[in-house]
Amino acid sequence: MSVLPPHPEDPLVREVTEFAKRHRLAERYREIDRNPAFPWAEYRALGKAGLLGLRTPVALGGRGASLREAGAALFHFAYRSGTVFGKLSLQPEFSSVLAAHGAPSVVDEWFRPMVRGERLVGNQITEPGAGSDALALKLGATRDAEGYVLTGEKSEVAMCMDAQAAIVYARLPGSDPRGGITAFLVPQDLPGVSRRPTSGDLGERWQRRGSVLYDHVKIPERYRIGDEGKAFEYLREELTQERALLAAIYLGAAYASWEETVAHVQQRLVFGRPLGRQEGVSFPLAQDLGRLSADWLYEEATLAGLESGGEGAEAAALAKWMAVEDGLRAIDHAIQFHGGRGYSQDLPHEQRWRDVRSGGIAHGSSEIMLVVAGHELRSRRRAVEEGGTNPG
Repeated sequence: MSVLPPHPEDPLVREVTEFAKRHRLAERYREIDRNPAFPWAEYRALGKAGLLGLRTPVALGGRGASLREAGAALFHFAYRSGTVFGKLSLQPEFSSVLAAHGAPSVVDEWFRPMVRGERLVGNQITEPGAGSDALALKLGATRDAEGYVLTGEKSEVAMCMDAQAAIVYARLPGSDPRGGITAFLVPQDLPGVSRRPTSGDLGERWQRRGSVLYDHVKIPERYRIGDEGKAFEYLREELTQERALLAAIYLGAAYASWEETVAHVQQRLVFGRPLGRQEGVSFPLAQDLGRLSADWLYEEATLAGLESGGEGAEAAALAKWMAVEDGLRAIDHAIQFHGGRGYSQDLPHEQRWRDVRSGGIAHGSSEIMLVVAGHELRSRRRAVEEGGTNPG
């Protein structure tokens, strides 16, 4: 019995399936790739349907779903409509530091409306000289009589041109050069904020990424998120959970291409028999199913571990890394076995490949995911050598 697609009987999965059909999400996935724009209509519809903030507590307007329930729902979003709408559904989770540590008035002003699909809050961490090494951030925040003044640049900003506010990570003077980062909620229409788009991306084009310049931008003190110098402590849990949940999205997109390819190779005749009976085709597809199924089982174990209170940073990192690696391989086989049409925009495989490819860079590169996992393995080894724990 196959473990994919997961939990189709779950009420939340059924909601996602019905929503995808009703709003033509598969068709919209293709349309917004050809004509990149933020899908405001679908975003608002997700909020109205209660499908934004799957993990967000009910008290803040979210669904309060378990990690397992959210993971299965996100898989089905991607399985039925590509990566876009699952990522949109996760947007409040990408801003959970605001919900957890922002002033109540700011949460009411920005976070709750985001869960309803009425406002869009982005994240700004990366800088021209600080990508995966996020602790090397240089955008500065200095105090003044009314709050803070931000000066510097953020780059590779997702939804740069559309987010109405952003969580911006900055460094105060005299802070620890390898830490001491503070987060701020920054409306993007403040004086001194200027945005410019990139020339275009390989995939995830709807995000309209770009750079944001801050030229002595004044921020009221109430827009500081949590305590000074504590932002990366707040961010650590958010990053772990979002990486684990992103893995579900990448696996869902890959499984859709695998399933469509299996149907195709049974129908296409080559040398008088179905293409799927050629071992050069059937063997890779069988391997893909094995890898994707194993990845999903690991994903579920990771989500269960996080749910039970374990830190799980290394498991989440590996789940994301495996989903991207094995997902790209499966989608590449879909392109290959559909021949010339697979390489064209007539079919969705090339777009899925481009969009899943972003997962090897965004939210922590694949190399960084292995660094995170490797650090945990080294820590375990040291503990064993010192007689502290059992490696099992």
